[in-house]
Order: sequence, then structure tokens, then C-alpha cells
Amino acid sequence: MGLLIENGTVVTAEKTFPASVLVEGKTIRDVRAGIPRDGHTVVDATGLLILPGGIDAHTHLDMPFGGTTSADDFETGTRAAAIGGTTTIVDFAIQAKGTKMRTALDTWWKKAEGKACIDYGLHMIVTDLGTSGLEDMDDMVREGVASFKLFMAYPGVLMVDDATIFKALQQTAKNGALICMHAENGSVIDVIVQQALAAGKTAPIYHALTRPTVAEAEAVQRAIAMAEMAGAPVYIVHLSSEDALNQVREARDRGLPAFAETCPQYLLLSIEETMNHHSFEDAKWVFTPPLREKKNQPKLWDGLRHDHLQVVSTDHCPFCFADQKILGVNDFTKIPNGGPGIENRMQLIHHHGVNEGRISLNRFVEITSTAPARIFGLYPKKGAIAAGSDADLVLWDPHAEHVISAKTHAMRVDYSMFEGFRVRGNARQVYSRGELVVENGKYLSKAGRGRYLRRAARGGAWQ
Repeated sequence: MGLLIENGTVVTAEKTFPASVLVEGKTIRDVRAGIPRDGHTVVDATGLLILPGGIDAHTHLDMPFGGTTSADDFETGTRAAAIGGTTTIVDFAIQAKGTKMRTALDTWWKKAEGKACIDYGLHMIVTDLGTSGLEDMDDMVREGVASFKLFMAYPGVLMVDDATIFKALQQTAKNGALICMHAENGSVIDVIVQQALAAGKTAPIYHALTRPTVAEAEAVQRAIAMAEMAGAPVYIVHLSSEDALNQVREARDRGLPAFAETCPQYLLLSIEETMNHHSFEDAKWVFTPPLREKKNQPKLWDGLRHDHLQVVSTDHCPFCFADQKILGVNDFTKIPNGGPGIENRMQLIHHHGVNEGRISLNRFVEITSTAPARIFGLYPKKGAIAAGSDADLVLWDPHAEHVISAKTHAMRVDYSMFEGFRVRGNARQVYSRGELVVENGKYLSKAGRGRYLRRAARGGAWQ
């Protein structure tokens, strides 16, 4: 016997319709009206939306950075994700310079082992192609790592040169994987940063003021140009500004396989309204790219509505204010870059997107689940409500009121970037591969149940 969810409204990226969903074991077996009960366990979803589980394609759990480590590990981070309606994440393994990518993959598998509460995939951050790096990339694709991230920022730490980027793009043109680019002109930004420090400008707000939108747009344009020359697709992570968006839109208008994501912080927070404490409190919003002027927000929402931007992820990389952000109290360059968001993505985008008329309900499902599944080699096992798909389902109450606060969130961090935000719409029940893992904000299952996802490279199927 299976699990029968009835009387709800199924919402996919394509359509909205009343239907029952029959789950047998870990898999969806049928989706249609009138499925007979036949002894199945019945869940009444009257008044609820049945959504495919959310997919957050950009997280940093248990990640070393700036002399410390992100506050959420694979247990606390994935538990918080599940509570918010996300049933799959794609995190980042980091290749140390001078080492093989296999070492990084093994390290991140160990970080997740016995801890992951939901299913997870891994991107590979490439810092050194060396003599065998291109072959390493092919090896990673065979292990289900179907995407690689390269940095055009953070010189001396993560940044790689254009030749390395171009070689990696050429390799993915052959092996079918996808390059994800952190696009900022790191060399120019570093000059601006050093000039600010020399002038005694050390407060957190100067992190934002030394990273202009033109530096992002220039790097996006350069990344797309290199991808075009290599004959490869490219995916721009955490796009934050209209200037950068214009580069992606122009490339897509020319038919290039250029993709991009943005994050809730860029859609909802601004430098004028958020970093206005004139104190070290502003360090809570130090992440990269930084907060932008409010005038960028409607342009990003417009990009989501018209498919110039395909995905909303979080770039979840939390550092506690009290004992981690404080490392940069006298120098903004020493503030660990990152903020928490994995738990609230679905709530924020539903409320500020759907409820406020910026995007449709179907587009909400697309940008939070289906599009990342398609782009990152998880579809149709993930991101779909269809026979044969994994039974990753969220029973979403569109009328549930919730106030976001560090006092009640499950993330292991001492503040919220969205403290006091009131949202309408929240996950009531969350199923991961057919198992009820969350009910009314409480995680019900055990750590370590999440599985590593071997993702398929898409090859030429990008248009």
C-alpha cells in the first residue's frame, strides 16, 4: 500500500490543477483526479498546494573561509532547508591548490556522511588545473559532479586567470558539464579595496562600496564571451545588479546558452535601507557580490519574470555575528563573507513574488525547483510531480502567516538577514523520497538519511 495525498492543488512549472498524488515507496506512481483509496494511507491536502520539493543549487555548508568555517554543517543546514520546503541542495566542494579534485570530493562526501537530512549534489570549485586538471574534470563528471565553479574574484585565494577559465570551458564543451562563474573583476576590485583601506575606510559598508556593479557586469560579459569562444554554456551565480543582468539578457537574446541565478537578498534588501546602522552591525550583510542600490530590485524581478534569470538560490554561507563576523571589526576585508538564507528562500519568494503579483505561482515553482533541476542534471527525478519522479513533495499552505526571526529559525546562526519579515505562505508538510520529514516546522526524521545525487551532464541539450 502507498501514500495517497488527495484534495490538494498540484502546482508544476507548467500548470495548476486539482489532483491526487499517489506515492509508493520513494517514488510518485500516479498524479490524477480520482485515484481510488484502495487501502492507501490518506493525507488530506484540502486548501493546500502540492509543490515539488525546492532545490537550492547554491549552498556552502561546513565551508572554510577567512580563517573560520561556515556555521551550518550538513546536518543543521539541510535540516533548516527541509523545514523551509527545500528537499535538495547542491553544495560546493573546494579543490585546494596543488591537489586533485578527487581529494576535495572525498572530503565533502565525508562532511555530509551521517549528517545530510535531505538529498544533495556537489559542484566542484576549481582553483588549479595544473598538469592533470582537465582529466580531473572528466573524472568528476563520471562521479556525478556535472558542474564546476570558477572565481573571477578573490585574488590569491580562489581567483583563477582567464586562460584557466577558457581551458575549463573548452573541457566542458567536450564532457557536457556546466561552468558556474563567480563574476566580478577581482583585480580591479582589489585595487579599490586597498585604496579604501589606505584612506582609513574600514567599516563594513565599504565592502559594498568597493565592489561596483560595473565590475560585476564586466566580468559577466567576459565570462560569456569566453564561453562563446569555447562553444560551451555558462551559468552566472548570485547575479546582483541591473548592469550584470543586461549582459546576460543580451547574450540570451543572441541565442547563447547563458544562464543566471539571483538570490533573495538581492531581490529584497538594499544598501540604502539595510546597511544603515553606521556601526559594525552592518557586517551581518557582508557577502559577495554585496547589497546593491534599491533601484536594481525591480529589474531583477523583471529578469525572473521574463526568463532572463532562471533560478533563485540562496548562496547560504552563514557566519555568526558574535564570534565570526567580529573577526573584521577593524578591517572590512577580514569579515567572513556570507549570510544565512537556506530556510527562508521559499517563503520569501512566494510572498514577495506570488502574493505581490511579481511572478505567477507556476513561475515560482520553476525558479525554485524545476529550472535548477533541469540545469543541473536532476530532472525529472527531482523538480517534477510526475510518475517516476522522486516523491519530494511540499504541502504548502498559501495562507499561513510566519514572522522570520533568529529566535525561531533552525539555522545555526545568531541573526537573520530578514529579521522581522512577515510572510504569507509556508510549508506545512515536507516529504523527501516519500518520507514525511517535516510537519508544522518540526523536523521529524534523522540526520544522515540524505543521499548523494550523481547528476548527469547535459551535453548539447542546452537550448
